[in-house]
Amino acid sequence: MSSLLAIEVSPRHTFSTSRKLTALFIDHWKAAHPGAAVVVRDLVRTPPPLVDFAWISGAFTPPEQHSPEVAAAIKVSDDLIAELKAADHIVIGTPMFNFSIPAVLKAYIDQIVRVGVTVSPKNVGLLTGKKATIILASGGDFGPGSPVEKYNQASGYLRQVLAWIGIEDVEIILADRARAGATGESAVQQFGSHGRSAAVVRPAVTPFVAA
Repeated sequence: MSSLLAIEVSPRHTFSTSRKLTALFIDHWKAAHPGAAVVVRDLVRTPPPLVDFAWISGAFTPPEQHSPEVAAAIKVSDDLIAELKAADHIVIGTPMFNFSIPAVLKAYIDQIVRVGVTVSPKNVGLLTGKKATIILASGGDFGPGSPVEKYNQASGYLRQVLAWIGIEDVEIILADRARAGATGESAVQQFGSHGRSAAVVRPAVTPFVAA
């Protein structure tokens, strides 16, 4: 049975464009996969801890050598990775902060990228056979052809780091001009159809998907 992991990032909760678009994606994905499991990981409500010395010790030493502090630190990573491994499709709904990703999403990524667990010692991604959809909401227009397209560091980084752990089938939906108020609601209406397409079948051509 197929399973979906939805990762929520925006701190704006009910006012968030990315969360509204992710909710639409989940609804359409569930309709296309009746009875399938959906797990929601809200990084704002449960922020992942930053990598520290205890985490590093846990990641690079055998479990039998772990102190209680080290075991507790690395368990967070183990649990997040197990959740990721169980998913067939991952959707990440996130805003763009200062041309890149929010710190809480970077903290999550640092928890799931682990040598010998999600990437081999020879730099081969181990989480193969999965799909990922990234819904990236931004106040400005960073789409193809925009004068500030090159400032979009988020799309390239997310595509690169997911490929690094083996997830190479990645679609990025740029929900631009997603400001607060009526503009944000317009963005939900405008880009909702792209989320629906990504949840059901990959579109052959869409001008809002980042290269």
